[in-house]
Amino acid sequence: MKGAFLFSVDLEDIRLRLDHPGKYQERVPQNTYRYLDWLRRHNSTCTFFVTGDMAVLYPSLIREILSEGHEIACHTFDHIPLDRQTALQFRDDMKRNMDVLYAAGASDIKGFRAPIFSLTPGTQWAYDVLAELGFTYSSSVLPAKNPFYGWENFGSAPRIMNGICEIPLTVAKFGPLTIPVAGGIYFRVLPWFFINREIQKCLENDIPAISYFHPYDIDHDQERYMNPGINNSRIYNFLMYYNRSKLLKKMDKVIEKGFRVMTYSDYLKNILLSDHVIRDQAFVG
Repeated sequence: MKGAFLFSVDLEDIRLRLDHPGKYQERVPQNTYRYLDWLRRHNSTCTFFVTGDMAVLYPSLIREILSEGHEIACHTFDHIPLDRQTALQFRDDMKRNMDVLYAAGASDIKGFRAPIFSLTPGTQWAYDVLAELGFTYSSSVLPAKNPFYGWENFGSAPRIMNGICEIPLTVAKFGPLTIPVAGGIYFRVLPWFFINREIQKCLENDIPAISYFHPYDIDHDQERYMNPGINNSRIYNFLMYYNRSKLLKKMDKVIEKGFRVMTYSDYLKNILLSDHVIRDQAFVG
């Protein structure tokens, strides 16, 4: 599907992973409204992967997202990576995530994203749980080596895994590294000429550009603190704040190239009957 841009927002509050979250300003709602304004300006709908605690804290925000035609998908309840859960714990976590999203007004939830893209060869039991709970797709794999989580040999094409269509992130070679080019810190830090070159390849080869962003990725006024889950790295913490003010301007450039933002569910409807999906349920990586 030419020009598909699977822009998505991982709706979570990084403050809640800190020891004293109440010390810091609440920022999620206002940043979400900025995303909604940007999407409205481009007459687009996208997928919001929402943690359960966000639905508990901000049910009216979830309803507003839904009222504008966006898709709501799951991002676990407490943003715990898959390798820190058992299959049974994950199942219970997902049921809680779904329950609070349904209570906030969501319906027919079909999508999932693992925290920190923690779906790897060692945690692919998650596909069985997702299939049992009625999900149809996941976008939880970073198909490369990564300091946190990655599935190096997964490949770039969507792949059916135990009945679930996995839609991996768009990655590209940058020197010796293979990195996501259309999401989060990488999109903010990488020079535009590199992003432009790589997403142009997506256009030319009729493949989607798969992205992910967070409320904080556009929050240039957020107070500074050491972010959780980065092993107290000062360099990585610096990058967590870098170029936030320029993200939406970069996104405008993506749209100007001819990309069209769409929900993951809409994209899936177009590709499941095509040859763009690898149907290899025996794949183990």
